[in-house]
Amino acid sequence: MRLRIPVLLAAAAVVAAATVAAGCGGGGEKEKAGSGGQKAASQVLKMAWGAEPPSLDPGLATDTTSSNVLLNMMDPLVRLGPDLQPVPALAESWDVDGKVVTFHLRDDGRWTNGDPVTAHDFEYSWKRTLDPKLAADYAYQLYGIVGAEAYNNAKPAHAAALRDKVGVKALDDRTLQVTLTSAQPWFVQQAAHHSFLAVHEPTVERYGAKWTEPQNIVTNGPFKLAGWKHDASITLVKNADWRSADKVALDRVEGRIIVDGTTRVQAFEAGEVDALDGGGLPPADMPRLKELPEYEKYPALGTYYYGFNLKNIPDVDQRRAMAFAIDRQSIIDNVAQADQIPASGMVPKGMPGFETIEQHFLPPRADLDRAKEFMAKADDPKQKITLFYNDAPGHKEIAVAVQAMWKELGIDTTIKAQEFAQYLEFLGPPPNDAVYVYRLGWIADYGDPMNFLELWTSKSGNNNSRFADPAYDRLIEQARNTPNDEQRYEIYRQAEAMLTGPRGQLPIAPIYWYTYTNLERESVQDTFQINPLDQFDLSKVVIEEA
Repeated sequence: MRLRIPVLLAAAAVVAAATVAAGCGGGGEKEKAGSGGQKAASQVLKMAWGAEPPSLDPGLATDTTSSNVLLNMMDPLVRLGPDLQPVPALAESWDVDGKVVTFHLRDDGRWTNGDPVTAHDFEYSWKRTLDPKLAADYAYQLYGIVGAEAYNNAKPAHAAALRDKVGVKALDDRTLQVTLTSAQPWFVQQAAHHSFLAVHEPTVERYGAKWTEPQNIVTNGPFKLAGWKHDASITLVKNADWRSADKVALDRVEGRIIVDGTTRVQAFEAGEVDALDGGGLPPADMPRLKELPEYEKYPALGTYYYGFNLKNIPDVDQRRAMAFAIDRQSIIDNVAQADQIPASGMVPKGMPGFETIEQHFLPPRADLDRAKEFMAKADDPKQKITLFYNDAPGHKEIAVAVQAMWKELGIDTTIKAQEFAQYLEFLGPPPNDAVYVYRLGWIADYGDPMNFLELWTSKSGNNNSRFADPAYDRLIEQARNTPNDEQRYEIYRQAEAMLTGPRGQLPIAPIYWYTYTNLERESVQDTFQINPLDQFDLSKVVIEEA
C-alpha cells in the first residue's frame, strides 16, 4: 500500500508471529494489553488524520489514510489478528481446497440502509474493481483469481465475456467461492485488505463517482461516515445497527485533517486531539517527543525508497552511483530519528524468507569511492535532475540531505513537493516524464514478499519507474505458482537480485525500513493500537477516565 505518510511511518506485511507491542512511551517499554481503567462518560475521540483521503472507494483507494477510514466503516471478510493471521469477520469460516477458497458469510451482516450483506455483494465488488473502465491501480491485487488479469486488461468488445470467466462466484447469499490461479498460502490473509471490501451495488450504480459522499454513502462496518469536509475533517459515528455494536465503546470520532507535522503536534499538545493517526512526527522535534509519556513506537516493516524514472536516468551505473551515495544511517540518525533500519533492498527485514532474499549490496553508509567509480562508467550521465516528494513531515528534510549527497557526484538536484492526492495522480500510471526521481513508501498488504516484489512487474499500477523486464515478470508469475515457501523464497531472491542486487537494474534506491511513531493521550493508550500494517481498529478503542 502506498504510504501517505512521512519519514517516521512504517509499513507492514509482517511475519505471522509479529507482536503488536507498543514502545518507548516516555523512554520505557510497555505492552499494550487492553483497557484496564475506568471507562469515561464521554466516548468521543478527537484525532488527527495526516492527509485528505484521495478516495473512499475500496476499488480506487491505494493509500494508508483511505484504507484506515475504510476499514473502520466497512466489514471485511476477515480481519487480521495480533499475529497477522486471519480471523473471522463477515466470513464466519472458510475452506481451502487447493486452488479453491470458499468463504461462508455470517447471516447478520447489514448495510446501513438495512439491506443484508451477501456473497453477491462481494462478487459484484471484486469484478467492479477489475472492470477496465474503473482503471483501478489496485486491480492487480486480485490477479491471483482465475480470469482476473484477462478481464482487467480486456478490450471493450471482449470485456463482458471475460467478466463472466472471473473465478469469483456467489453460490448463494452466504457462500462465496473463489478459484485461484494457483494455491496461494497468503490469499485468505490478503482478503483482509481494503481492496477486497464489498460495496453496495445500488448506491454505486445510482451515484457513480459521488457515491462516497456522506449524503450518499452506504457502508456496513462499525462506524458510519457522518461528515467529510474535504481537506478539513472526517467525522465518524457509531453504527448502532452493526452486528457487534454492543462491543464498540466510541460514540463518535471527530477527525481533523492536519497535514503539517508541526501543526499536528501543536494540536495534540494543546489538547485539541487525543491521538494522531501514525502519520508522522516532525524530525526536528523527535528528541523531545520521545521523552513524553504520550509517545508511542510500534514495530512495523516496510520500505521508504526513491524511485528512478528509467527513461530520464537510463544508465544503470548512474543509478548505482546515486544509490551508493546515499548515507542511509546518517538520514536515520540525523533526520528521521525514529530508529529505522538502513534498507538494503525492497523486501524489508523481518518478512518471511528475508534471510534468503536479502542481497547485501547497498551499503548502510555512503560509499562515495564506489559511487564515483559507478558514475565514471555511466554513459552521458544526467547532471541536472528533479526529485519529487509529497508534502508530509520529513520528506523535505530527507530530500535536502540526499540533494547534498548527490552534489558529491556532480549532480544538481531540484526538489519539488506536491500535495499527496495530486502527487499520486502526477506520478501515474503512466509514469510522468517530468520526473527523474520520486519518493514513495510501501506498506505491504499481506505477509508474503510477493506484495513488495510484484510492484515492479510491467503491468503493476504502482510501478512508476518504467522498469519492465519480461524475465522479472516470469519470476513473479513462477513464484505465484509455487506454494512451497522455501522454493518460493528462492524465486523471490532471484527477483530481488534483479532489482537491488550487484547486477540489478536499480529502478529504486531503498533508503530505510520503517518504524511507526505516534502521540496518544494516556486515556486511550491502552486500546489505541497500530498494527504492523499501519492499521488501527477504532471499534476496539475505549476512552478511560484521566
